[in-house]
Amino acid sequence: MKLWYGLLVFALLISVALAVALGEAVTLAEVGRVFWYRITLGHATAPDAIADRIVWNLRLPRAVLALVVGGGLASVGAAMQTLVRNPLAEPYILGISSGATAGASLFYLGFLPPLLSKNLSMPLAAFAGGLCAITIVYSVAGGRGRLSVARLLLAGVAIAALMASITSFITLSSPEPDKLRAVLFWLLGSLHHATWTLLPWPTLATLLGLAVLLLMAQPLDAMLLGDEPAHNLGVRVEHIKRLLIVVAALVTGSIVAASGAIGFVGLIVPHAVRSITGVTHRRLLPACFIVGALFLLWADLAARLLLPGEQLPVGIVTALCGVPFFLALLRRSDYGFG
Repeated sequence: MKLWYGLLVFALLISVALAVALGEAVTLAEVGRVFWYRITLGHATAPDAIADRIVWNLRLPRAVLALVVGGGLASVGAAMQTLVRNPLAEPYILGISSGATAGASLFYLGFLPPLLSKNLSMPLAAFAGGLCAITIVYSVAGGRGRLSVARLLLAGVAIAALMASITSFITLSSPEPDKLRAVLFWLLGSLHHATWTLLPWPTLATLLGLAVLLLMAQPLDAMLLGDEPAHNLGVRVEHIKRLLIVVAALVTGSIVAASGAIGFVGLIVPHAVRSITGVTHRRLLPACFIVGALFLLWADLAARLLLPGEQLPVGIVTALCGVPFFLALLRRSDYGFG
């Protein structure tokens, strides 16, 4: 397994380099000059200003955001599948993504009161919407003092549908039709607006969430057996469930606020990795993070390069690439969840 992890990390580094180097407007030599200039803290020959801006301020933050978003969605997806013991679970099952898109749409299309709109940004509005959604879902699922997985799933589906309806209504009734294309692009998931100032919050939230999940690796292994067997093994099942929901809300909400709703990463990657590492979470979670980062990095690179002069939303590419692979994985006779 150590060799496998080493190969994944090496592939990650090569992929970041390719994501920064490939594309129009700059050559590979210019990319090298930009990095050498930055590594030497400005003591080397200064690169072309345009090349420096494209490589350092546009492509590299976008690549780093792809790593954070892909890794966060995949690792949280693996934990959510364990929480509900359902192979179709993913981070958006709690309605966080739909709540975030509703909050972003309300802000971007000017439906919030002026007092709120002046003190919010689009990412903050998206995070607030996701937090509102998970609060409602959690209050319904744990309303009787014991968190019910069945109520959690049903409440998540219902709130997701409600938030999607709100988003559709405010989008169709917007007085500014010129903004609809931008909103649609964001709703489908995009890393196009990645900047260095955007990165700290989703990066911190994702790394913190991964650390908490790794600390809960043994209880998560036990929960695969069911609530009662896990309880008999000494696991505080209800406490772990609540903590998982908080982690999922934190990581997914921060990711959606930064990149929009990118689907299928949290669903597909854990299944692909689980078939190699097994179900032990101490090995599964780090591998999911790295593979999820790789998957989204290459999906975003394809989104940039498929149509010359245009950029597809990366959510479209993740679906086009991921769904056929997922269906092929499910057809394997030796594959089973959990």
